[in-house]
Amino acid sequence: MRFPARAALASTVILVLGSCDAVPAENPLVTQREEPAAEPPKREPVDSLFGHLAYAETDAPLADAGRYRDTGRVVQLRAEAAQAFRAMQKAAREAGVELVPISGFRTKGYQDGLFARATRKYGSTESAARWVAPPGYSEHHAGLAIDIGALERPETDVETTFEDTPEFAWLKNNAHRFDFEISFPRDNPQGVSYEPWHWRYTGLAKSP
Repeated sequence: MRFPARAALASTVILVLGSCDAVPAENPLVTQREEPAAEPPKREPVDSLFGHLAYAETDAPLADAGRYRDTGRVVQLRAEAAQAFRAMQKAAREAGVELVPISGFRTKGYQDGLFARATRKYGSTESAARWVAPPGYSEHHAGLAIDIGALERPETDVETTFEDTPEFAWLKNNAHRFDFEISFPRDNPQGVSYEPWHWRYTGLAKSP
């Protein structure tokens, strides 16, 4: 009789089939189903032109931040920014450096004239925008940006050589104490040319 042999064979088959259930799911020979790719996070559209962000003209009250040298022209900022600049100017003076306000709040009409002249000088609006923001895209419209100079170095006004003055060195180390930061450092992500004289007030973001 060969039944025992058949029984032994059947047992072997059962053991083999049973062992198939023990194949681990992470076995590299087992094809895994790919998960659907996650959708990228949605980003809000940013209104910009040649790297400059859009700014509306502020309707907040403006205040006197000082006069530009001996021209008699009053530089204005939003009241909070003007107060912070004057405090910063006082601290700088006590440290032996004199900060001069060059330009603050600008209307879109005034910016339009600046940009038109820059376009004629550089030959195209795109080239001009590396140096002057188009109207509607200047931080100066917000009344929170100020161009700063050095009293004893008028030739460095709105020039990159301002970075060689004691005033700029002082600003780099102390402006943050008064909630000011440089807007366009070297290699800034907006692609705007380096402007060591251009600073913006950030204190409003800290207000409750």
